[in-house]
Amino acid sequence: MNSGGEQRPRALLADTPRRWVRLLPWAVAFVLCVALLPTTIVVLTADYGLNSGVASALAVAQTAPLLLAVVRPLRAWYVIFTADVAGALALLAVDFGERLLWPFPPMEIVGYVGLCLALGLREPRRTLVVVWLATVGAGIGLEFAVPHDTGGSTTLLIVLSGAVLVLCGALRERYEAQRRLAEQETISEAERGRRTLLEERARIARELHDVVAHHMSVITVQADTAVYRLDGLPPDVREEFTSIAATARESLGEMRRLLGVLRNEETHGELAPQPGLTRIGQLVEATVRAGVPVEFTPCDADVPEVVGLAAYRIVQEALANVVRHAPGAPAQVSVSESASGDGARLTVLVVNGPPPDPPAAPFEEDRTGHGLVGMRERVRLLGGELDTGPLPDGGFRVAARLPVTPPVTENDSEGAA
Repeated sequence: MNSGGEQRPRALLADTPRRWVRLLPWAVAFVLCVALLPTTIVVLTADYGLNSGVASALAVAQTAPLLLAVVRPLRAWYVIFTADVAGALALLAVDFGERLLWPFPPMEIVGYVGLCLALGLREPRRTLVVVWLATVGAGIGLEFAVPHDTGGSTTLLIVLSGAVLVLCGALRERYEAQRRLAEQETISEAERGRRTLLEERARIARELHDVVAHHMSVITVQADTAVYRLDGLPPDVREEFTSIAATARESLGEMRRLLGVLRNEETHGELAPQPGLTRIGQLVEATVRAGVPVEFTPCDADVPEVVGLAAYRIVQEALANVVRHAPGAPAQVSVSESASGDGARLTVLVVNGPPPDPPAAPFEEDRTGHGLVGMRERVRLLGGELDTGPLPDGGFRVAARLPVTPPVTENDSEGAA
């Protein structure tokens, strides 16, 4: 942007990736300018008998703006159009041969057609119509002042300029339509990715609600019934249990209100218990029945419900991808727990080989991309790590490490001691 706030003009074809195409308009304008400038001076002076000073001035005004036309073709048209009309009127003052073209000599027609080429590639349709109508009006008006029976060039200029304006204008509009379509597709793809991410987060939030709500309800019930189950509780302890129950109920209500923001109007709460590690075996059996040979290494670790749910969903989506994209490929599923200085972690590994017969067409034409997005969101919310990617043999690997317990610090160790 310049100091006046006006957008800086760009040269014709400046958005193309190839350098030689970007330089092409400048090369064409330079060649036309260099070729037409001396030719115009010679022709106007020697053939038409025009004064050399006037011929030189007209030649500069009719050819030099072609360089400006690469950046601002409409401004160049104002100068060249005026110079062409002025040149036709100047020729009325001299006696030239009947065989010569008037009101527009051949070199003026070449330069004007080159200018129309730049106009068609830059200006909107309404401007092109006005330019052509001005050309028609000037040509017809000059025909009334024809000095003698000369070769008419008005019809030739009108036809050539109109054809070039229409052709280049159509090419420009086609290019603009393709560019806008590409931009819209890019925006739509970004919106689809964002919508997929939001939908997956909402689904995870609903599942987390079902898990956490169960524990909060248990806390509320235990705190409310403690005064009846335990005899001889002091009054301050009774008040503490009452406060715990009230806080738990309030937290549960706030969580449900927040979840309501994420839910769609058509979405209903999931009342069934959420799956965990114990349900992965059933998932593997269902996949085997679908025609995918799966080797399963189970794990009986006692992990939080949220971690078990995440492990189940990761295995579920990974096996679903095997069925979709590598039908019949052998797969291995293993779930194991390990302890380290970072705390206990649950490792979920799903690996499949290449399909025995590559499918001729994808199982699903419209891929929403929910699977990997859901895996990443679940692992990220738990503070774990996810590694996915193809294998050299054509298979695919999904590996997730989910924290089960927080890491053990030196302060924890000293406190335990």
